[in-house]
Amino acid sequence: MYDVAIIGAGVIGASIFRELTKFNLKVVILEKENDVAMGTTKANSAIIHSGYDPEHGTLMAKYNVEGNEMFESLCKELSVPFKRNGSLVIAFNEEEMELLKKLFENGIKNKVKGLRLLNKEEVLLKEPNLSENILGALYAPTGGIVGPFEYTIALIENGIENGGEIKLSSEVIGIEKDDTFKIKIKDKGVVEAKYLINAAGVYSDKIHNMICKEQFEITPIRGEYYVIDKNEGKMFEHTIFQCPTKLGKGVLVTPTVHGNLIVGPNAETIEDKDSVKTTSKGLDYIKETASKTTNKINFRNSIRNFSGLRAHSDNGDFIIEENEDIKGFIDVAGMKSPGLSAAPAIAIGVLDILKNAGLNMSRKDNFNPNREQIRFMELSLEERAEIIKKDSKYGRIICRCEQITEGEIVDAIKRSFGTISLDGVKRRCRPGMGRCQGGFCGPRVQEIISRELNIPLENIVLEKDGSYILTGKSR
Repeated sequence: MYDVAIIGAGVIGASIFRELTKFNLKVVILEKENDVAMGTTKANSAIIHSGYDPEHGTLMAKYNVEGNEMFESLCKELSVPFKRNGSLVIAFNEEEMELLKKLFENGIKNKVKGLRLLNKEEVLLKEPNLSENILGALYAPTGGIVGPFEYTIALIENGIENGGEIKLSSEVIGIEKDDTFKIKIKDKGVVEAKYLINAAGVYSDKIHNMICKEQFEITPIRGEYYVIDKNEGKMFEHTIFQCPTKLGKGVLVTPTVHGNLIVGPNAETIEDKDSVKTTSKGLDYIKETASKTTNKINFRNSIRNFSGLRAHSDNGDFIIEENEDIKGFIDVAGMKSPGLSAAPAIAIGVLDILKNAGLNMSRKDNFNPNREQIRFMELSLEERAEIIKKDSKYGRIICRCEQITEGEIVDAIKRSFGTISLDGVKRRCRPGMGRCQGGFCGPRVQEIISRELNIPLENIVLEKDGSYILTGKSR
């Protein structure tokens, strides 16, 4: 019996999970995949938006601005990379300049700090690699960039350290309620909880409809991206947006917290809630559209393409509420952009809903908010020497592209939730994220996983269950 069960271990579910572990509660998070951050959280722009774009008065606007302000301290507590690099929305004609003024006015209503309208000269002074065809820009200094899956993993790890539980490979296939919720898990029996939170991303409508009347529909919108090598990463300091359209914030160009450049996404409405393929048509569109922002990106330096799904709800806003008919069932759905930016504040809002719904919440005296992760190449020479003296594995470089040591990989494996995939290690400490995309270090990381978990190499998967890398020895 749990006090609260959460369905979905993306950034929204993880944020709620960690907040709940600050209280004397028995909390569990259920995830259908074999790791956390495997859906929208894994594949997005990694942007912490300022909050000038969501319509004033919406939940998106409220939680975007509040969440943005929380990221710096949270990432410091959790040892997660974050940078407040600021953003620019650029305009190419007078019509778009008028749109920037409306965004500015909306941002002021939303209480976004530091917004300024810049002329062409001011913009090019900040970003000289932008197109000369721009007329001006909206500058938002509170914009930021983060490692989204690293952040989510850190939230879950910290929540587990503080007493929370996680059940992976636990697909919810049915929900019933009498005095408590009976959550049926595929091939794993039933989990029982007093309160149930639906944070299932693109599947949140499906989870809702298992027990509630149909009230909303989630449509996946697929966005594709280019990841450009670090030799292009210093081309821009800020996140660069073109003016938004009805389809979203459009194709952006942004540095990442790790020094790469990301370009994308497009926006394609699809039916398949699992389709994360990339297409030549979509990628060509991104290149063509980005060329309006700048013609200086060398796409031959692309090291990876990926795509992700946004959970677009038919009501146009975040859905964060207790169901009127099924008391104790709380939807946290429709988490499209700015879902990542809003996640910390949404978690606080869900706590308020739970309190109003009758959950008895007393704070723990021993909650530990801090989590530490060693990033060897960010240490001073003296610090490196000291840590190698304590553990020689930190003196062996496994990933040459990203300069990741064996010690960091072993640490990531030990912190994982049972078994771990090759990409699970990659998301935690970055071996395989560089130019060769694991061509050199991949087999070595597999060997380390095999050794540390005492499992055969053939049992290690690339990412999801069944994605085996090896099938046996050749003769």
